[in-house]
Amino acid sequence: MADTVHLTPLVHPARDEITVEAVLRALADPVRLGIVRQLAAAGTEIACGVLEVPVTKSTVTHHLGILRQAGVVAGRQEGTTRYNSLRRNDLDALFPGLLDGVLAARR
Repeated sequence: MADTVHLTPLVHPARDEITVEAVLRALADPVRLGIVRQLAAAGTEIACGVLEVPVTKSTVTHHLGILRQAGVVAGRQEGTTRYNSLRRNDLDALFPGLLDGVLAARR
């Protein structure tokens, strides 16, 4: 019998469950903002291991979890790799201009 990897499914809030307070709280952290900037620049999903962040792998996982729970990013699992993408369409529909303003702000 082959070994199977059991992973917890990634939970994302529905569009109507995303709040501006949760989004702003998630984006207030410089590491999370850096992740969002990378996802926005890529314009496509990125594997966790490709993100350039100044923290450990477990801390990246923690930050991505906060961004996912806030509705800022979506994640999917493929084998042992997790891919993340920015929920730009949802954020732009709910809070027009917010993401663009945050991404345009000086670092």
